[in-house]
Amino acid sequence: MESSTPNRTAPSRPGRSHRGRALAVTVLAAGTLIAALAPVTTTAGATERSAPPPAINWTGCGTQLECARVSVPLDWAQHGGRTITLSVIRHLASHPGQRIGSLFVNPGGPGDSGVAAVAERGGALDAITGGRFDIVGWDPRGSGGSTPVSCFASSAEREAFWQGMPVPTTRQDEQRYLAKSVALAQRCGARNGDLLAHISTTDTARDLDYLRGLVGDSRLTFYGESTGTFLGQTYANMFPHRVRAMALDGLEDPVSYTADLATVLANILTSTDQAFHEFLALCERVGPDSCALAGHGPVEKRVETMLQQLRHHPIPAPSAEPPGELTYGEALTLLKLALLPTPAIWRDAAGMIDAMVQGDASAAETIARGYADEPFHKGFEQGMALLCADSPARQNARQWPQVVHRLETVSRIGGPVMGWLEAACAAWPTRSADRYTGPWNAATANPILLIGTRFDPTTPLANAKLAERRLGHAVLLIHDGYGHMSQADPSTCVMQALGRYFTGLTTPARGTICPSDRGPFDPGFGQPAASR
Repeated sequence: MESSTPNRTAPSRPGRSHRGRALAVTVLAAGTLIAALAPVTTTAGATERSAPPPAINWTGCGTQLECARVSVPLDWAQHGGRTITLSVIRHLASHPGQRIGSLFVNPGGPGDSGVAAVAERGGALDAITGGRFDIVGWDPRGSGGSTPVSCFASSAEREAFWQGMPVPTTRQDEQRYLAKSVALAQRCGARNGDLLAHISTTDTARDLDYLRGLVGDSRLTFYGESTGTFLGQTYANMFPHRVRAMALDGLEDPVSYTADLATVLANILTSTDQAFHEFLALCERVGPDSCALAGHGPVEKRVETMLQQLRHHPIPAPSAEPPGELTYGEALTLLKLALLPTPAIWRDAAGMIDAMVQGDASAAETIARGYADEPFHKGFEQGMALLCADSPARQNARQWPQVVHRLETVSRIGGPVMGWLEAACAAWPTRSADRYTGPWNAATANPILLIGTRFDPTTPLANAKLAERRLGHAVLLIHDGYGHMSQADPSTCVMQALGRYFTGLTTPARGTICPSDRGPFDPGFGQPAASR
């Protein structure tokens, strides 16, 4: 028997779903139902198959890489209905004679491509695990190459829709942005039909369990990062007896994640401003030889003064192409989405901010324009749809500006950015048909390894500590570093612990703290070195 019966929310009927039904049928009918499913539902909502699933038809797609398309039900409760197609990839184990099984990887997002992650990092993960696993990734349903959500008919239409709409920081701009967000939600509902009701993390956990069976593993070995940790915790609580090993890096709090949108956004913002303070404090400590912001008086005071002035007066960007100016909203977006999660760019970012202090925002404006481009909005659109599926807003669109203002009291840097980028969820037309909301305390046969970075601006270390107490069998490894997840601030200590855990099911001693290899302002950052 699996875990106790999960809490679920009943689906609502989107008012405009009939308008998107023709498109949905065209997309969702692309696959064929897999005849061997024939499931029997357990009390946990999981499925036990009466016949072995068919094998995946892999095709070579690169060095040690194989790709495939896998059909799964749109609605796991309706196995005779429409199907959707998942894009899947694997990096073959370099030591197949010592192969343990498959290591499934989800890089978070939500909606980041697992196919791209394995294509880029499969070799590194193979090395960490001694070549004993096929490294398997997939694009979660509703994203990437797996029947993706799309709210526009073309890239040109999407670009025209968002043109000239940075994150707002004035009441007038807020109303314009809010109207755009409502229109976006309506477009998404009209163009995607029934798909939006079946893209929750619960649906993805069922996909993952099906893929586990397809590759021939009786139990799951999984590595989840960021929102991939929410998938991991969902799977572990839905299917605790099917977990062999699970490492979760950059923990989301599942209670907050499933409560409502405002709650989960407040949770992920609790450490953002602290991370910004640590960036400035570290710059002060390393001095002007390593950080361009230092050596001209107190670093934090210089930057705070600049941001206060920027809130009312944009900074010229004469060398941007074309020339322009940097707004306060663009600056916050850069800090939240680019700078704070990525210590690898801190040296260059310090020079960029120093130029802003001196009145030239050309470099910052050039980067900021990337967050107004169509590719960014396309990816964020899919991630937003997945977040709306898991974390429905309790407030309506008219109330949402007050939510953003409250989020700004949690994080001055990230509150406006995250609050407005996810505003469409307040007008989202669809509720998920299958949404697991707890309990979150399942015990697995082997311990789950949790990794929390001390100064993570997106997934607070407190979340990892809470998960260690809540889960029935978990061990926390603290990464004494900066940025979002341990890979952002490389640590040989963390990588070795992961390798030992996946191959030998050995966890570090409780209370273990791993240092990073180098400091973020070290010119050799990212290269292996003795501990600091």
